Amino acid sequence: MALAATTREIGTATDTPVLHFDELDSTNAEARRCAEVGEIGPLWITARRQTAGRGRRGRIWETGAGNLAATLLTVVDKPPAEAAEIAFVAALAVRDLAVLQVPEALVRLKWPNDVLVGDCKVSGVLIESGKRGDGRLWLAVGVGVNLASPPEASERPATSFKDHLRADIAAPLSPDAALGELSRAFARWLEVWTHYGFEPIRDAWTAAADMGRACIARLDRETVEGVAEALEADGALRLRLADGSARRITAGDVFFPDVIGEPR
Repeated sequence: MALAATTREIGTATDTPVLHFDELDSTNAEARRCAEVGEIGPLWITARRQTAGRGRRGRIWETGAGNLAATLLTVVDKPPAEAAEIAFVAALAVRDLAVLQVPEALVRLKWPNDVLVGDCKVSGVLIESGKRGDGRLWLAVGVGVNLASPPEASERPATSFKDHLRADIAAPLSPDAALGELSRAFARWLEVWTHYGFEPIRDAWTAAADMGRACIARLDRETVEGVAEALEADGALRLRLADGSARRITAGDVFFPDVIGEPR
């Protein structure tokens, strides 16, 4: 398949190679193409502009000028259920990037992998995978971060780093500089996950997340309301319902109805 790129160059983000594009349909789509011809990574793929950027559950992801769109292609020797834990690794890495630019008190995580700044979404993570001939899984960890501006059209409240910069920061990081910081943070959390498993990732995620808040979980065929109580050992969100029972949420969208603009 022909690549939708005007230029393509190889750089580095710390010790991880980076494939840079001026324009691309989707960094995740390019990661898939690379994986299907045998690339195992780790390799970051980034584009200044995406023509067909995608978010979770088939949504469109806008990449405005000055924002970051990047995908890490890597291979893991884990079953699919465990491999999916890398979404929480990614969320922690984006949080580390965020606190370099905005006051840490404003930065929170929302299940499963959104990073919020001041209760508004500032990033998204999309994980895609496939099985290789050797039995291992390739993973494409797509990350979009609103460094300079939020999307023009968003179904949920969105913001950017630029809107909340710390007093000692004059301007948001450039996409290239942000990718360097993200790559370093991702490598740190990936090492924790690889050597110690999901428990320390879960603990760190929980400490930075919106636990204890009333929320609405929109599933494929129903809507569930409750209080976000805990992240379980397999990454599911445990909701405490009004009748006192617990409900495990393994897939869906979670909203906070007390945030202006969040759908009920």
